[in-house]
Amino acid sequence: MPRLLNQTFALLALISLLTLAAPAAAEPQQVVKEVIDQVLSILNNPAYAGPAQEQQRHRLTKQLVDQHFDYREMAKRSLGAPWNNLSNAQRDDFVSLFAELLEYSYAGKIERYVQHLRIEYTGQSLENDYAEVRTVVVQPNDRIPITYRLTNASGDWMVYDVVIDGVGMVSNYRFQFAQVINQSSYNGLLNRLRNRVNELRAGG
Repeated sequence: MPRLLNQTFALLALISLLTLAAPAAAEPQQVVKEVIDQVLSILNNPAYAGPAQEQQRHRLTKQLVDQHFDYREMAKRSLGAPWNNLSNAQRDDFVSLFAELLEYSYAGKIERYVQHLRIEYTGQSLENDYAEVRTVVVQPNDRIPITYRLTNASGDWMVYDVVIDGVGMVSNYRFQFAQVINQSSYNGLLNRLRNRVNELRAGG
């Protein structure tokens, strides 16, 4: 009996050590807040201010965002049914193009308003591997509700949609993409996206 008790205590001690050694998974709201705080810290840092540091600001913020945005899931949901007809190589190409579209569409807008805003976190909801984090962007004379939708399928909370003032980014793109495909074709959509990304790169 003492031998059995000793083995039991040893097993309990091992479990306790493993529990202490393994950090608890971050809550979705914590993940969103940490990313936003780090991005705002970079954009408000005097060391990265001015046109000469634009590429450095862009590179640092992109690194942070890329770690926590599931561009593949966003692209898949935004494209809708046509995704099922694509080869793996075509899917990879579309995801890359979609990520560039988001990057160049929103980077400049965020920088223009960053010094005049603060973020309120108003709650989160979880259901299995999905979560929503509700925030409000507070600007002078304006309050904009933004909800981040996340999935935990890969073991880390990743953003797959952003709802701005009631309009979901994924549903908005899906509507636009479907219109272009119906009027022309999937290849027509790719050409439109490439042209738009090139315009945004050039400052358009």
